[in-house]
Amino acid sequence: MSADVAPTAASAGATPAAPPADRRVRVLGTLLVALGLLMGLAGVGTWAAIAQGLAQEEITVSEDAAAFAGQPVVTPWTVWAQAEVIRADLDEMTGGRTYAEMDREDPQRPAVATGTFLRASLITSVVAFGVALALVGVGTGFVLGGLGLRGAAAR
Repeated sequence: MSADVAPTAASAGATPAAPPADRRVRVLGTLLVALGLLMGLAGVGTWAAIAQGLAQEEITVSEDAAAFAGQPVVTPWTVWAQAEVIRADLDEMTGGRTYAEMDREDPQRPAVATGTFLRASLITSVVAFGVALALVGVGTGFVLGGLGLRGAAAR
């Protein structure tokens, strides 16, 4: 009687269904790839938004900068170069004293405050560029890890 039974999928050469654990690993790999792509795109978008915001300010690196003189301030290295020019100008103006060390009645104090705030804002932009780059790096790691998991589940 068993001779009359139709051949099963396994005996007909079809691949058996993946065990549930393999499916979960494949799904996890797919989720990691999707999350990694999302993070990478977010990092690129963040970088572009920071650069665009800086470009709208139309700042150029001062001519007395050690590097990037005359270039627009739209990248982390040009931002840093301009922040260093401001630091040097403040040191020259105050004789190396910080805003906190100045007398309240010092007539230069408002200008030093403005310079200090500008420099802090520029350095914040450098940090933001770093966060954007970190997002791209972590996203790339997630994509590679997800592809690795999917590949391992397929074996």
